[in-house]
Amino acid sequence: MYRGLDRSLRVFKHNYLFFNKLKKQAGVRLVCLSFTSVDPPHSFCTGIMQTEIPSHTNEADKIQWFVMRDLKRTNSKLPAYKLLVELNIEFFTPMVCKTVIRGGKRCLMKVPFMQDLLFVRDSRRHLDPIVAGIAKLQYRYIHGGQHILMTIRDADMERFKRAVESADAPRFYRPDEIKPSMIGKKVRIIGGPLHNYEGHLQKLQGSKTKRLFVELPGLITVAVEVRPDYIQLLEK
Repeated sequence: MYRGLDRSLRVFKHNYLFFNKLKKQAGVRLVCLSFTSVDPPHSFCTGIMQTEIPSHTNEADKIQWFVMRDLKRTNSKLPAYKLLVELNIEFFTPMVCKTVIRGGKRCLMKVPFMQDLLFVRDSRRHLDPIVAGIAKLQYRYIHGGQHILMTIRDADMERFKRAVESADAPRFYRPDEIKPSMIGKKVRIIGGPLHNYEGHLQKLQGSKTKRLFVELPGLITVAVEVRPDYIQLLEK
């Protein structure tokens, strides 16, 4: 069943590696590379791969966290994050467990919390040809920023990742899901994996569990459990 997917992936990787070799040898800023899809409907790259390397060398080579989106269907067998795994590119996307149907059977699988939210750490020089070659993988742009790419500072990204990885059962929220009634007291965490984290507790009526909100503003928020004895109140 996955033979077509495997062949498509090999085609993309072959042409991507060839593109990189050609780019290094020729030192060009704009390259077009033709390639053909394999075994529809599972093919994911067709037509012409075209990319323009940013003219500012320092900016093109700067490694940073880019905010991206994958516009493929949620039930796609080959989402962008799986392709990034194959290409050994560092990325992060919050994952949750969901019941999905595979081969007519229900099974529990880890899937992205938000299909269209993906954080990728690399340089424009390396990423641009990949984005051009993977259908429906796109950069996100700052709203009203005149084509300014959305990026996350390394420190902010690592802070968010550490919070997610410290929790056995992180709870994710979209920006519009956070209501004022959910926001509790402002605190600092003293001790444990989240030492020196500051933020607001989540209001949970009738629950003794304490959860701290950690956010990437305007993108996603996670609530992670913290020990009560680690909590220091910062305001009354």
